[in-house]
Amino acid sequence: MGKFIDLTSADGFVFPAYVAEPAGTPKAAVVVLQEIFGVNSHIRSVADGYAAAGYLAVAPATFHRVRPGVDIGYTDADMKTGMELKAAVEALPAPGVLPDVQAAIHHAAKSTGGKVGIVGYCWGGLLTWRAACTLSGLSAAVPYYGGGMTAGDEPARKPACPVLAHFGNQDHWIPLDTVEAFKKAQPGVEVHVYDANHGFNCDQRGSYNEAAAKLAKERTLAFLAQHLA
Repeated sequence: MGKFIDLTSADGFVFPAYVAEPAGTPKAAVVVLQEIFGVNSHIRSVADGYAAAGYLAVAPATFHRVRPGVDIGYTDADMKTGMELKAAVEALPAPGVLPDVQAAIHHAAKSTGGKVGIVGYCWGGLLTWRAACTLSGLSAAVPYYGGGMTAGDEPARKPACPVLAHFGNQDHWIPLDTVEAFKKAQPGVEVHVYDANHGFNCDQRGSYNEAAAKLAKERTLAFLAQHLA
């Protein structure tokens, strides 16, 4: 359903993004931010899913500044590689990879002429939260189990658009007490906690939880429909 195109960041950096188009005229656009495994088959299928729901979906390759062409799976070795790549990106001088996310937002807005939302998973959830607080042109943001967004200075950020956040109560990467603290720090953010583990939305992972993924997707689509109309 989709294809890769090249986007250009504000500093002139060129990077690929997977773009999935709906069958008819897009009702709005959604930027989809990858996990630590690249714009792999799962993230492409997620983008395809938003396209099937009527949105133009843009999934930027947020590892491209440190390693081009990342497309890995979910083995222990892949996990180690993904963690190393995430650390490398997080170590980039500020603002890091956020200008690439901004370029994806601009492309989405220009392509549709409509509103833009952003959805991210795992590390992409953290980037989604940061995007909601620091980037322009967003009308809604939905981080899924954003690793790090409940820690350090992240909960003190101020989102500039409505935010819906999904977490799992069995997620050992994001302790439940930090989720509760985040909720108290961000009363304006709609937070849902599922009886599920980290990565519950990904049907290629052992932690996949069909019921939680279905409910979270329903809530996400309703949230996007509300704020991107």
